[in-house]
Amino acid sequence: MRTKISTTLAAAAVSAFVVSGCTDNPTDSSMEGHSMAPSSTAQNSTPPAPASVEFNDADVMFAKMMYPHHAQAVEMAAMAVGRTDNQEVLSLAAAIESAQQPEMDQLTAWLAQWGQPAPSADMGEMSGMDHSSQSGMMTQQDMDALMSASGPDFDRLWLTMMVAHHTGAIEMANVEIAQGSNPDAIGMARTIAETQQREIDAMRQLLG
Repeated sequence: MRTKISTTLAAAAVSAFVVSGCTDNPTDSSMEGHSMAPSSTAQNSTPPAPASVEFNDADVMFAKMMYPHHAQAVEMAAMAVGRTDNQEVLSLAAAIESAQQPEMDQLTAWLAQWGQPAPSADMGEMSGMDHSSQSGMMTQQDMDALMSASGPDFDRLWLTMMVAHHTGAIEMANVEIAQGSNPDAIGMARTIAETQQREIDAMRQLLG
């Protein structure tokens, strides 16, 4: 009788493990095995949403606005190659491009996860937004002037424009830090604010 009871309990334990595994949330990348909670808990309670799924309107606005803002900065950074021999300017341009292109990819991924349309690099996307006037975005005339410059003239114009551009990005990042709810987006905003402030300090030193 004792053996029969043990066998029955073992079979029940295996059955509970299988049910628990089958009801595990497949979207939870942090759990690479099966849920170890009892089957009744797995069936009767909804697991909390991953932090990256938590978002509000401020997070969406941040991602939509920062994408074209970064796109313009990357475009400006690419202009430095062939227009200046100043190694400090070239190093700053390379750092900006290497930091902001991956952030653009992350912003795109977040918007898709949040069920939002894909972002656009079209600078017109920033028009009509409440604080777009403080975003530091360059006009097409500004970009044409930068493209036509070279040597020390390019350096001075590029540094001046990039300081204004970075200042706008920091303002946008601060809005996200204050109003956003997505911890990953807030983390990116903090990184942007810290990194771009250091770059502003370096660029102002170069401007003299």
